[in-house]
Amino acid sequence: MVLRPYRLDDGPEFTARVRESRDLHRPWLFPPETPEAYEPYATRMIEDDTRAGFLVCDRVAGTDGAAAAGPIAGFVNVNNIVRGGFQCGALGYGAFAHAAGRGLFAEAMDLVVGYAFGPLGLHRLEANIQPGNAPSIALVRGRGFRLEGFSPDFLRIDGEWRDHERWALTREMTGAG
Repeated sequence: MVLRPYRLDDGPEFTARVRESRDLHRPWLFPPETPEAYEPYATRMIEDDTRAGFLVCDRVAGTDGAAAAGPIAGFVNVNNIVRGGFQCGALGYGAFAHAAGRGLFAEAMDLVVGYAFGPLGLHRLEANIQPGNAPSIALVRGRGFRLEGFSPDFLRIDGEWRDHERWALTREMTGAG
């Protein structure tokens, strides 16, 4: 896989993948389904310094033989970045149906964690996950995140307040000190 930044012209492909992935995402996740909804979403990922967004893409051979980004397979975002004494961000991510179960997100998450604790300069990453979302829990657990707690009625998703488990990883837990 290849990580790359969001672009505004990704809207048609991104939203087509979202629509194809409704059954996989629901009830956990509701990314933008139309190009009109994608534009402000992507603009925030591109311009807002409290976010760092990445598209996870299939790796293809470029014209020069080097690895290049192919079709969009999903996304990993670091949201709600808080600086100062906190130095923390919250992960948001989703695979698209055609890429689910292929192991791309373990690699993508490792790269984003490295970026967050390296160039982004964070100390802590959090992932707030609905308790029934076993694949998401397995992904963060496999990256070394620890379960820190349970938050009832934590986030409003699809019109309802939903419970979440709080998972976290700190720079020290990765050995980066």
